[in-house]
Amino acid sequence: MVQQTVKSAQTKDVRVIIVEDYKLTRVGLRYALNEIENINVIAEAQNAETGLEIIKKEQPDVVLMDLGLPGINGLEATSKVKEISPNTKVIILTSHDREEEVVASLGSGASAYCLKDIDPNTLSNVIKNVAKGACWIDSNVAHLALKLFPKPENTEILNSGHSMDIKAKLTERESEVLKLLVQGKSNTEIAQELIVSVHTAKAHVCSILQKLCVDDRVQAAVKAIKEGLVSV
Repeated sequence: MVQQTVKSAQTKDVRVIIVEDYKLTRVGLRYALNEIENINVIAEAQNAETGLEIIKKEQPDVVLMDLGLPGINGLEATSKVKEISPNTKVIILTSHDREEEVVASLGSGASAYCLKDIDPNTLSNVIKNVAKGACWIDSNVAHLALKLFPKPENTEILNSGHSMDIKAKLTERESEVLKLLVQGKSNTEIAQELIVSVHTAKAHVCSILQKLCVDDRVQAAVKAIKEGLVSV
């Protein structure tokens, strides 16, 4: 009994509430997540009105919020969550991948945006990290979130120092590829745009990742905008 008490004190569960109108999805999520260590789905709701009442009462760590809810939609509900339970993090879990919905969700206060085909293990990691204060965007829509970045007003300042060093390392063709990458284009689309083979486009992307010292295309796009390497 003493050992169980010590373990409970050391490993605090992330308390999760699911707001989703499809019962099968709710049940599936609850079953899958409750199998994950340190995640506890404490309640679920089929609409935002009921969900908000539960959230206000339970003050959960994380809410999994669908966008296409009847009545109050997921965007409105996300904004209200921040009012009634300021410490609760909202993860949008949806099949919607349109630009306006991605941007609006993050603007409403969501900490993460996940598509419903996400792997359960990945989702569990997102929940745990978001509960700690992290943000996460599905790689399939991450380029749309870049719309939230303000356009650089003073490119002379942004392009000085380190960013100028990076620009000097990029070839003219790589700069063209980087701009298309920021626009969210795939290797195939880049190849079509520049009239080169997909293999060549992929090679340019790999070279860009190395020169920018990043691990993937999303990081490259974010760094390119922050450093003023491309105009958006």
